[in-house]
Amino acid sequence: MTPPHGPRRRAAFIFIFITVLIDILSFGIIIPVLPHLLEDMTGSIASAAIWAGVFSTMFAAIQFFASPVQGALSDRFGRRPVILLSNLGLGIDFAVMALAPTLWLLFIGRAVSGLTAASFSTANAYIADVTPRERRAATFGMLGAAFGIGFVIGPALGGVLGGIDIRLPFWVAAGLAVTNFCYGFFVLPESLPKERRSPRFDFKTAHPIGTLKFLGRHRLVLGLALLVFLSQLAHYVLQSTFVLYTDFRYHWGPAQVGYVLALVGICSAFVQAWLTGKLAPRLGDRRLLLYGLLFGVLSMLMMALAASPWLLIAAVPVMALWGLAEPATQSMLTQQIAPEEQGRLQGALSSLMAFAGIFGPTLFTQVFAWSIHSPQYKLPGAAFLVAAALLMACLAWAWRLTRGLHAPRPDVPARDAEN
Repeated sequence: MTPPHGPRRRAAFIFIFITVLIDILSFGIIIPVLPHLLEDMTGSIASAAIWAGVFSTMFAAIQFFASPVQGALSDRFGRRPVILLSNLGLGIDFAVMALAPTLWLLFIGRAVSGLTAASFSTANAYIADVTPRERRAATFGMLGAAFGIGFVIGPALGGVLGGIDIRLPFWVAAGLAVTNFCYGFFVLPESLPKERRSPRFDFKTAHPIGTLKFLGRHRLVLGLALLVFLSQLAHYVLQSTFVLYTDFRYHWGPAQVGYVLALVGICSAFVQAWLTGKLAPRLGDRRLLLYGLLFGVLSMLMMALAASPWLLIAAVPVMALWGLAEPATQSMLTQQIAPEEQGRLQGALSSLMAFAGIFGPTLFTQVFAWSIHSPQYKLPGAAFLVAAALLMACLAWAWRLTRGLHAPRPDVPARDAEN
């Protein structure tokens, strides 16, 4: 089977886009209700907070180990079966969580969702299979827009559904995942033909340590993977401290936080879906990456030093431009790796991002706690300053690492040997 072309390629990309969007929606839907469900099961807010932290760490840890396995499986058996089985498994898992009568069954369900959600890496590998090199940054940007859209719609929908019944969001998430499986079963073609697949699946390399050895075979790939890890680590400052920071500094409640996070999603979707595609052919991957990281540094500094809420809101569009860096990095990475190893590459990257999720929240929450309780210093934005420092290091490293890469001449389109 050959990779899809023309209308089939467009249909395949639409499915992958919808797959990522539904995955983000399904996880976003349960964000507003999972803590309340934990509170009902444990009997107190304090216990619910502890279990919410356990669930979050466990989810990241499972993805850390599962992503390389899924990536290697897709290199060996193709992208289609891995993506479809992940969607089906995710739907079944959400149904189990909707019915879970005890905390431990809910915990098991969340653990299984960590396994099935690792399909993000396979979706990225699929995009690398079917997209010419010169269009990969723009296409990865479109895929990133699905995250922004899901980030806006998911929690809002979950809040509405949770107001009807606390378990209803789980049922809706299950229905979305199963519907996506049924749609993909009839629409999604295979992107990796048999002659381009890895000859075997080796458990010895399908684990985090094995993936580091795999990345280490290529200096540029290893260096860019380090950028992915540090950038993702810096991004956890938002997930872990934004609500606490705005409450402490501006006395914001859930409504104000919700509005600003919706603005974050809208701006991010605009940058990923439209602006990246416009800038990538003009700037090239290297400059797109450097500009994205520079905007990331500026946005973190603006948030750290924002004396008023309006200054923080002004930082949101700047932060959205940080999103230029991710599709540029993905484009450069996929061009360094053979077709039969794209799954392993994406699995390795997902594993590194999950690793950042294991201790990133703890790092930033501890910095925030110290910054507001320190007797010598009162610097509530210290966590954002740490994130800015991480991104400054990324910017310096990216500038040095990619000095040999130049933007393509506009009159000479890049060649795509595989497509």
